[in-house]
Amino acid sequence: MSSSFLEIIELESGGFALKRMDDDGDSLVELHFSDEVLDFLGDHKVTVAKAMIGAGVQAAGAVSKSLVDAQEKEVADRILH
Repeated sequence: MSSSFLEIIELESGGFALKRMDDDGDSLVELHFSDEVLDFLGDHKVTVAKAMIGAGVQAAGAVSKSLVDAQEKEVADRILH
């Protein structure tokens, strides 16, 4: 994923989406709550959506770092001195 700035927007449908700020293309992630959950969350739906999407971004960053670290180790293991 590129390193452009990301934004969370509320969709017309009432869901939420993570998008690149400089791109009008498709959302990277969309989150939709059921009516039951919306009733339960009330005015806190935005806070919960931000927390859920933020946790996903952090997890994706950790996975990406692990992949880079593994690739660097593989390259380092092939170098003979």
